[in-house]
Amino acid sequence: MHPALSDHALPSRAVFFVSDSTGITAETLGNALLANFPGFRFDRHTIPFVDTAEAAAAVVQTITGADAAGLAPIVFSTMKNATVGRVLDTAPAPRIDLLGGHLTDLERTLGTTASEQLGQFHTLGDTEAYFARMRAVEYAIEHDDGQSSRALEFADVIIIAPSRCGKTPTTMYLALQYGLLVANYPLTDEDFPTDGLPRLVAPHAERCFGLTTTPLRLRQVRHERRPDSRYASLAQCTLELRRAEELYRRTRVPFLNSSTKSVEEMSAIILQTLKLRA
Repeated sequence: MHPALSDHALPSRAVFFVSDSTGITAETLGNALLANFPGFRFDRHTIPFVDTAEAAAAVVQTITGADAAGLAPIVFSTMKNATVGRVLDTAPAPRIDLLGGHLTDLERTLGTTASEQLGQFHTLGDTEAYFARMRAVEYAIEHDDGQSSRALEFADVIIIAPSRCGKTPTTMYLALQYGLLVANYPLTDEDFPTDGLPRLVAPHAERCFGLTTTPLRLRQVRHERRPDSRYASLAQCTLELRRAEELYRRTRVPFLNSSTKSVEEMSAIILQTLKLRA
């Protein structure tokens, strides 16, 4: 992308994520592919639960409207019903079937046909695993920002960091996506000076993981919450990050810089570092 081009100056394409279930898989895989093409501005639309020919025909009309508006639509789909897929193929847009040949290849490898049941990836499926994720979310809410020390010994991960470094989003992602019990603890002025970790998390040092960021990024995020405050000043942000990073190194707590990483990337690094992958 040319540095002089703003988002509005980029060529626009309409993108439709169409699924016979929630659309989450189509969105995730489709967006991963689209991220490789920064020279376009994508107008995204998710259309879930398209599981009949009639529903697909309605989607075709919507896609046709986008084409008439000059948005050159692209369709990403995840659906098993071939009839529904053929209706979508009548739309004036290329359709990228995100299951397609992969499902056929897996059928051939396993020597059986795929189930006809729709949307199995995002149904309850393994009920025990589902409720484990729900319990993990409840745990994360209770233990957000150091609010509770109850059952902290059961935490799989304790994320520590100065305020607004990305603790809560990462905590919730690990809980909802992986069913992990994750607590997070804010490093504040009261925690310094200290040689070791704060009293609440010190007994669980082997499960602690630290986050940091850049002073400029932290100032920007904090300014949105408390404009022109000491809390959001560059001097305060610089001080807190320096103290936190020194604490991580001194106590040998692994840490990463969250300023240029997505919550998915940070979670993957935490899982790998703390050896929490199955």
